[in-house]
Amino acid sequence: HRRGPWRSFEAVEYATLEWVDWFNNRRILEPIGNIPPAEAEEHYYAMADQPAMAA
Repeated sequence: HRRGPWRSFEAVEYATLEWVDWFNNRRILEPIGNIPPAEAEEHYYAMADQPAMAA
């Protein structure tokens, strides 16, 4: 949805930052387990930091 026209560069910058925050932290994605992308990234790096188990 459109929220413009914006009156200044700062207004555009703020709207962009709000959108990026929503896109990364609040948008729910079914293919990655109904969690936001930022949460999926946290899980990925948490698992990557764990040492591999020997068989």
